[in-house]
Amino acid sequence: MTLSRRRFFYFTAGAAVALAKPAMLVPSARAQNGPFVQPPLPYDTADLAPVIGQRTVELHYGIHHAGYYRNLNRLVEGTELADMTLEDVVVAARDPELDPRIFNNAGQAWNHDVYWAQMVPGGHARPTDRLAELIDASFGGFEAFVDSFVSTAGGVFGTGWAWLVQDGEDLALMGLTDADNPLGRGVTTLLGVDVWEHAYYLDYENRRGDHVRAVLEDGTNWDVIAARLT
Repeated sequence: MTLSRRRFFYFTAGAAVALAKPAMLVPSARAQNGPFVQPPLPYDTADLAPVIGQRTVELHYGIHHAGYYRNLNRLVEGTELADMTLEDVVVAARDPELDPRIFNNAGQAWNHDVYWAQMVPGGHARPTDRLAELIDASFGGFEAFVDSFVSTAGGVFGTGWAWLVQDGEDLALMGLTDADNPLGRGVTTLLGVDVWEHAYYLDYENRRGDHVRAVLEDGTNWDVIAARLT
């Protein structure tokens, strides 16, 4: 299922940040008093093939993701944001009075931290235990969940992300544009799939849905997703 329009605006307006921060989210490393540091990949760049090819990983992680960290450090240098956690910068940077480039780069830095940390070479079976139960209750089974997630990802116009989030004992999908993410919306982030073209075009050309399906079925470590549950 997807978030209803009414519930979406409720999450948007909510001031409480309910994101759990287990180690599996791999928060960005910090040197004393900054700067923000891009976490290393937990596998080699060739290991995710054929779900994600080596050249895609090299460009996506080494150019795009690294660039968001580099730009963020430049934008927050000398400001109080430089002393915050990356998660707090993302939430604070939603303030329309701040330079929107701060949110864009902080959001993309965090989004990719979540993305790379949830991958595993060859995939990892299927969800089990409580996560499987929540997926069954919310979507009617794993296959139905994958179909709904692919549909949500396909509904993101242009660039953006598709997210699986937890709201109490319910799971829901969110399709958000550009650098946007669930942080600050009163839900817990479980899984995010990048649908910017740089994430899949070398491997899948214009077949975004094939990329998303492959990530879910053959590239995701479901133990990591389960560890993000509250």
